[in-house]
Amino acid sequence: MKRLLLSADDFGLSPAVNEGIERAHRDGLLSTASLMVAGAAAADAVARARRLPELRVGLHVVAIEGPAVLPPAEIPLLVDSGGWFPSGQLRLGLRYFFRPVVRRQLAREIGAQFDAFAATGLRLDHANAHKHMHLHPTVGALLIAAGRRHGLPALRVPCEPALDGADTIGARAMRRWTGLLRRQARAAGIAINQRCFGIAWSGHMTVERVRSLVPRLPDGLSEIYLHPAAGRDALLDRLMPDYEHGAELDALCDPALPGLLRDAGIRLSCWSDAEL
Repeated sequence: MKRLLLSADDFGLSPAVNEGIERAHRDGLLSTASLMVAGAAAADAVARARRLPELRVGLHVVAIEGPAVLPPAEIPLLVDSGGWFPSGQLRLGLRYFFRPVVRRQLAREIGAQFDAFAATGLRLDHANAHKHMHLHPTVGALLIAAGRRHGLPALRVPCEPALDGADTIGARAMRRWTGLLRRQARAAGIAINQRCFGIAWSGHMTVERVRSLVPRLPDGLSEIYLHPAAGRDALLDRLMPDYEHGAELDALCDPALPGLLRDAGIRLSCWSDAEL
């Protein structure tokens, strides 16, 4: 059976993102959102989630290019004086892997993010990591360990099949690398998706692209993740200047999408349908 989960990342990053996620849920097919618990608009996101009992919310773990929960004095090797993780996956990946003192601080921070989510009172639906940083074996292991303490039921595995015959060395390497994350999750008894779409077109999942993708979805549980927002703001302009947030909101609210899914024999799903 073909099943589809439509999700949104960066819940709590800014009011524009929160408004986009609420609209995509109320007026479209969005069922799931991933919360940045230290985001500038996290409290607003939690308030919206409480008003939307059918919106399932998980944790969007931040270990790169985003805000930390713990104060900088407690994790000085992770963040700057403003409590912000740096960019640069390669440099961060090396530090996380080779420096035990950095790993200990990262473990405390990831644990604090799960604690902060628990403090919201929302049910933990799933987890993933900003910029798929949980593909790093250290980050993935720490996320899963903290998640198990909080009853984490499901985890995104960002494995995207090649589309339109276009494939790169980087994409192939990423798909192979997801095997480690799958094994980590299964060993911990945490459910996962089979496929994930939105990586190659991150920030550009337009109406046309989502429509073209629907007939080609494989069997099993596929996730399409998007970044909807109701408008632009200074933070989005700084972090994601080329993302088409409005177009991704339109894709989730596309009036033709329910019929396309029905014609393709695809059932809308959620993380409770994920398998070990």
